[in-house]
Amino acid sequence: MGTDIEGWLRQRGEVFLADIGIKEGQVVLDFGCRVGHYTIPSAKLIGEKGKVYAVDKDKESLNKLMLAAEKEGLKNIVPIHNQSEDLGIYLKDESADAALLYDVLHYMEVAERERVYEEIHRILKKRGLLSVYPKHNKLDEPLWSLSNMRFEDVIQEIERAKFRFDKKAYKELIHDDNYNMGDILNFTKP
Repeated sequence: MGTDIEGWLRQRGEVFLADIGIKEGQVVLDFGCRVGHYTIPSAKLIGEKGKVYAVDKDKESLNKLMLAAEKEGLKNIVPIHNQSEDLGIYLKDESADAALLYDVLHYMEVAERERVYEEIHRILKKRGLLSVYPKHNKLDEPLWSLSNMRFEDVIQEIERAKFRFDKKAYKELIHDDNYNMGDILNFTKP
């Protein structure tokens, strides 16, 4: 059985990211990026004038990401190995246009998620985009910390972190190495 990642990285990922609001020249934060299924298409979409900060606690995943970026000739990705207990993201205030939290929230308990939202709020520019894929919630393959949360619960939790909910969109996207239909939640920093 094959995977869909090749087509995703070749073009479909860029189309998806453009549709959710990522634009050429932007600075994007991909938190919990793993091997870069969203980092690589983001880097291609934003171009040489943009930058992607790829944050992950697994150094081996970041190494794989950077090897893939090198093969693609991408020089606009900055890997950040985040192993701190406080979940701090050591970027300047209001330095990013957009942040992606895709398939990562279920790994974190409430206090950890609140800390990440706080950091992303600090890092995003005014009117910056926070795009969330809350996979493994109560209605979508429940798992770990999101298993008892509905989309409405996730939205309320992020709104409490001073973000404004904009829209929910049901889209085809990549999960692990295969296409999956899922709900994307977009928020704005007011």
